[in-house]
Amino acid sequence: MKYLVESPHTQAECLKELEGVAAKGGDVLGKFSWGCMAGEHVGYAILEAKDETEARSIVPEIVRGKARVHPVSTFTPRDVEKFHHA
Repeated sequence: MKYLVESPHTQAECLKELEGVAAKGGDVLGKFSWGCMAGEHVGYAILEAKDETEARSIVPEIVRGKARVHPVSTFTPRDVEKFHHA
């Protein structure tokens, strides 16, 4: 399954959040995009995971309880066309 993970944090938690994700490795840090520089203290990642618990585990424990995890999918033009006939 594919998940969108949102990791909101305060400005005070920001550096610890970044350090926690970076500690998981550059590949994990590279999955995230951050709104922090624009004043929106949220990290966003789209990743493959077996379930919501595994997807949530990418978020550092200090803010994991605030994380939001959404299952997401992609569609092809053919999928969209099929929706018209469903």
